[in-house]
Amino acid sequence: MYLATTDAAATAKVTRGRVGGPVLALGAVSLVTDISSEMVTAVLPLYFVIQLGLSPLQFGFLDGLYNGVTALVRLLGGHAADRGGRHKLVAGWGYALSALSRIGLLLAGGGTLGIGASLAADRIGKGVRTAPRDALISLSAPPDALGRAFGVHRAMDTTGALLGPLAAFALLWATADAYDAVFVVSFCTGLLGVLMLVAFVPGRAALPAPRPTPTAAPKPRTALLAPLRDPAFRRIFAAAALLGAATIGDAFLYLLLQRRLEFAVSWFPLLPLGAAAVYLLLAVPAGRLGDRIGRRVPFLCGHAALLGGYLLLLTTEAGLPLLAAVLLLLGVFYAATDGVLMALAGPVLPAARRASGMALLQTGQALCRLLAAAGFGAAWTLWGTRPALLAAVLALAVALAVSAVLLPRTERHRPAHEPTEPSAP
Repeated sequence: MYLATTDAAATAKVTRGRVGGPVLALGAVSLVTDISSEMVTAVLPLYFVIQLGLSPLQFGFLDGLYNGVTALVRLLGGHAADRGGRHKLVAGWGYALSALSRIGLLLAGGGTLGIGASLAADRIGKGVRTAPRDALISLSAPPDALGRAFGVHRAMDTTGALLGPLAAFALLWATADAYDAVFVVSFCTGLLGVLMLVAFVPGRAALPAPRPTPTAAPKPRTALLAPLRDPAFRRIFAAAALLGAATIGDAFLYLLLQRRLEFAVSWFPLLPLGAAAVYLLLAVPAGRLGDRIGRRVPFLCGHAALLGGYLLLLTTEAGLPLLAAVLLLLGVFYAATDGVLMALAGPVLPAARRASGMALLQTGQALCRLLAAAGFGAAWTLWGTRPALLAAVLALAVALAVSAVLLPRTERHRPAHEPTEPSAP
């Protein structure tokens, strides 16, 4: 353990003040890919609710599918990436599948079944790639600089989130609301991201090789859930899942803002820009803050900011101040939670199970957000917007209080060569 700590400290000295090449390369791939994905994400609420005439309940299930269908493939993708250190290969297949899903949206026309299948393919691709990508980031940075590494990656990723809605807005304006043009350009941009991954992201040679251990390898079925044997990871998993179950989707927030402010629907694709701009500015500072004071603090504060956004939608008069405040708080939420959660969980997991553990954590969130999206859509349809939003406020407040108790108050750094299976407590 002393030698591992010394090695980590030496690595930190070398990388202090800068981020390694693998993280920057992955950030560039994510930037381009996010332009592609956010072009589609920015127009989907309009496409579904306004052009296709889906009810909020139908949209809630489709939005939940868009975010939660990846449950099993996240686990399988993380497990496949850990076997032989094939993180880059598995991530590449995920990026390629998401790019091809744009062609599915073109072929689906207005059919709900075809649209659902295309969204499922896109989310499967995202589920396959996310855990291997985050594992590559985690394994490429020293434990005490993970917050900064994830912050830099998320800032580059969010730059794509800023440019994607702008591109979608420009295309819809130039083509008189031709959604097909958005899907075609999104496909071409996603394909560019795949080519960048192949050309610039290092593969298995860049990863630390875990030291062989005499312990027997777990069976495939139990290996998927092996990270939950660690008490610290269990607490992180439970808190993240609970908060995910109390978090309504961004698309619903944007629809609520549009209905409250009654602005022209042509401006709708620009709403994510406000939150993305705040995220871009605060992702690195939030990561660095987590490295210094502990990552549970910004993670909880981020959810408190989201709770503040819900309360503003309930209590504040409609106007530009409401729009600016909600988008600001949404950006703070993502800056303080997205990369910070991965940085919080990464050191708890051994290198040989890093992708599997992160996939399990992301799966828990995805499933819970699926339930949250469907539940909020049903509440909106049955009760109306205000009662549904009030229920969301109460749920998030309770989840935040419980998570403050669940999350570990101290963080443990596990060396890269520690045995695959956590020792029994």
